[in-house]
Amino acid sequence: MRQPVIVGNWKMHKTIRESIHFVEQLKPLIQSASCDIIVSPPFTSLSAASKATLDTQIKIGAQDLYWENSGAFTGEISPQMALEAGCRYVILGHSERRIIFGETSQSVSKKAAAAIAAGLIPIICLGEKEKERQSGKTHDVIGMQFRQSLASLTPEIVSHIILAYEPVWAIGTGMTATPQIAQEVHSYLRQLTIEMFNRSASDNVRLLYGGSVKPENISSLMVEKDIDGVLVGGASLKVESFAKIINFEIR
Repeated sequence: MRQPVIVGNWKMHKTIRESIHFVEQLKPLIQSASCDIIVSPPFTSLSAASKATLDTQIKIGAQDLYWENSGAFTGEISPQMALEAGCRYVILGHSERRIIFGETSQSVSKKAAAAIAAGLIPIICLGEKEKERQSGKTHDVIGMQFRQSLASLTPEIVSHIILAYEPVWAIGTGMTATPQIAQEVHSYLRQLTIEMFNRSASDNVRLLYGGSVKPENISSLMVEKDIDGVLVGGASLKVESFAKIINFEIR
């Protein structure tokens, strides 16, 4: 049985003070939660947020990292830096990194290998653009991203990572893939995992849906067979809405 997981990606929001305040407000609202909870603040807030979540079920994730341990890489942070700041997870290949900053699946593969070597668990993001879906290329795009982004991983490692399907056309747009659309892609990802790795890896890897997730649609998403959790953007910035998502109920 795969443990559900809820991830909040704060993107470029919240100062150190705001991050600590958010965590303190969230704590009493999620004490009975029965899922893994991960929050990914900006780099500047990682250490403070990690300290604020001590002795809670909340874990901290970075929003990105570089694959080298050190060097002349202005503006980057290494896996060891993220780990020392209190991270246990790292989001890799988010659509905003791919589209705005030119992230490639090959670089995601390098980052995933470096993260795992440092003891971090990657949350690897995959997703198609609206034109690609409309032209029937969803499986082609997802399949290529999957194979290239996970190229450096072994079946044993894949069993412990997290994959996030985030259709680009549903991120921050208010448009949400229906539970049926999300389930179809998640089912395809499980089949890809069998083909590239093995059935054990497919049975154990946790698959998240990301794209305009909110309290109103969390239950309908989580009832689907292959959806193990969600990657939440805007709704994770407000304590009340994020708490409602974390405390979801299957109806």
